[in-house]
Amino acid sequence: MLAHERKKRIIDYVRQYRTATVAALASEFGVHTATIRRDLAEIEQEGALKRTHGGVIMEQWTHNEPSFNERTNFHRDEKIRIGQLAASLVEDGENIIIDSGTTTLHIATHLVHRSDITVITNDMNVAVELRDAPGIKVILTGGELYPSSYMLNGMFTDHVLKSLHVEKAFIGTPALHPQYGLMHPEALLVPAKQSMIQAAGEIVVVTDHSKIGKLSLHTVAPNSAIHTLVTGASASDSDIKPFQERGITVYRA
Repeated sequence: MLAHERKKRIIDYVRQYRTATVAALASEFGVHTATIRRDLAEIEQEGALKRTHGGVIMEQWTHNEPSFNERTNFHRDEKIRIGQLAASLVEDGENIIIDSGTTTLHIATHLVHRSDITVITNDMNVAVELRDAPGIKVILTGGELYPSSYMLNGMFTDHVLKSLHVEKAFIGTPALHPQYGLMHPEALLVPAKQSMIQAAGEIVVVTDHSKIGKLSLHTVAPNSAIHTLVTGASASDSDIKPFQERGITVYRA
């Protein structure tokens, strides 16, 4: 078995069993433990898995997202810059979707003084931000309220989103991987994001640099679905190169 094939199967193995020891992997693939350790070091460097003390590896995606209030203060200045740049991509007369999130909220902040724009959102924070904007028409998707984040989600949300077509959708994500694309730890939140993506002619992903390269449990969409990525200036050339090579336009704010 070639090394790249073995590493792919190691990732698949850990996806299934959540954790694995070096010895178990060596036995599974019929190679020496030193070979597995070398594979794991390379896989971890790629951001696919995380090694732990004692030779046990765990998926990064087993960890849930921090709370909304915690995330609000993470890389706040960077998120403000991302929001401002993303808002500049909106043209007058457009219908857009703004996903729920702490980064996407700053897009709304920078649209307040714009005109002739319709914003569809599943985020009550976004709607409140735009409530006094005379040139912005706001449509809430409806759905079940998540009190901790003021997000709307569920069957009603999906139903509304599937009936729409907009020029652009601005999507937030806790994990953006160069191989696996947009990812999320919560299965219940995946369908709404997928419906937003399906409803839009252009997909703009907005995320701070710390989310790039991360894995999570569920794939929301492949990188082939993304047209534009807006991230922070702290994102390195090596972070964004895989996305540029796939034809994605990348902005660093």
